Amino acid sequence: MKEQLDDLKAIREMMEKSSKFLSLSGLSGIIAGITAIIGATFGYFYILQDSSLTNFTQQKEMFILLVADALIVLIISFGFAIYFSWKKAKKNNQRLFNRVTLRTLYNLAIPFVAGGVLSFIMIYRGQIELVAAITLIFYGLSLVNASKFLNEEIHYLGITEVVLGILAAIFIPKGLIFWTLGFGVAHIIYGVLMYKKYDLK
Repeated sequence: MKEQLDDLKAIREMMEKSSKFLSLSGLSGIIAGITAIIGATFGYFYILQDSSLTNFTQQKEMFILLVADALIVLIISFGFAIYFSWKKAKKNNQRLFNRVTLRTLYNLAIPFVAGGVLSFIMIYRGQIELVAAITLIFYGLSLVNASKFLNEEIHYLGITEVVLGILAAIFIPKGLIFWTLGFGVAHIIYGVLMYKKYDLK
């Protein structure tokens, strides 16, 4: 009986490895969270608090700085996610890029890109009030959409981001705080939990 249970467990693990992207490292979540907090701090103290950069009809400097800030955070986070995932995949003798990886990226990208484009349009037009809410909600939907190819905890992280996005839309003056909680604190907590649960095995 024990041998049969062990065989079933082995089969289940093989099926899971073939249908899910299991190389995502908890360290990437921690780095993404720290980077987001730094980016939010820069955005608040060096961009949004500068009254000379608030007139969008006369100058686009604020737009350029906000977009550059967001892109730097995104590039650093994505770069470390690839690096740590590559190290984890190599450690487990797995390929980082395969059909499951492409499916994961595809499902992640659709809401993510749509939310990013919408956010940039709103920033360009000077309608920045709901940008924090939009980025949180669309990012959360991206995680939920891709969670079927990832660890189940990603689903709950996505739901958390969506809830924080809705709160950011309700309490607009506190939007940056909710953004920092979602992209910063939530990522760090998720990363620590995932690192302890999966990476330390």
